[in-house]
Amino acid sequence: MTDGLFYREKMRAIHRIAPDRSGPGSTPARVLEIGGGRSGLASLLYPDARATTLDRDRSLLGQGPSADTADPVCADACRLPFPDGAFDVVTLFDVLKHIEDDALAAREALRVTCPGGWLLLSTPGADWHYPYYRVMRRWCPPESSLMQEWGHVRRGYRKDVLAVLFGAKPTASATFINPLTVFYHDIAFSNLGRRKRRLLYAVAAPMTLLGYLLHQRKTPGTEIAMAWQKPDTAGEGART
Repeated sequence: MTDGLFYREKMRAIHRIAPDRSGPGSTPARVLEIGGGRSGLASLLYPDARATTLDRDRSLLGQGPSADTADPVCADACRLPFPDGAFDVVTLFDVLKHIEDDALAAREALRVTCPGGWLLLSTPGADWHYPYYRVMRRWCPPESSLMQEWGHVRRGYRKDVLAVLFGAKPTASATFINPLTVFYHDIAFSNLGRRKRRLLYAVAAPMTLLGYLLHQRKTPGTEIAMAWQKPDTAGEGART
């Protein structure tokens, strides 16, 4: 249940910061989704684009909704096998938290983004922690065990740290998962039995729906989506 809510919140935030059109003129955009083995979010965002899905884990390639349309590439985010400026849009959706050398991965993502192109990112923010509500701790596994299970090497990022990683303040940003909707996530990853979780979901549903409907771009949230437009040194200007 929380996966559906999480992806709905995340996709709304990504739509709020992503350019409507990703490629020049009528030419299909070239989109690279780094770490997109099971997500396929880039293909959902730009269904008419020529998408490439890159993941270091070959077993994950072909599992997402873009399995039939995107070109799968098994490679490391820190050593992208593409020439400079190969893509109009490069995405890092919930990927940096898994990468030890995040600075190198950021430089590689920027390198393969064409001048005037876009880099899109989503990640836990500086306020991300689990469980969010202290009262839930007695029923929740330690945060460290979840991070190990999920393969996270860090909790999240401050906005100024991301600005340093990508060499500039973002062109656009939006938050998602707020103090009302996050309760569902506390429940979902708790050790509570199935019946108790269903009961809590039902009790919290009105509050969660209200939190989702009222969430704006700058509403305090535990996760963030950001977009950078790479400077067009050739003076061609923005493509959106």
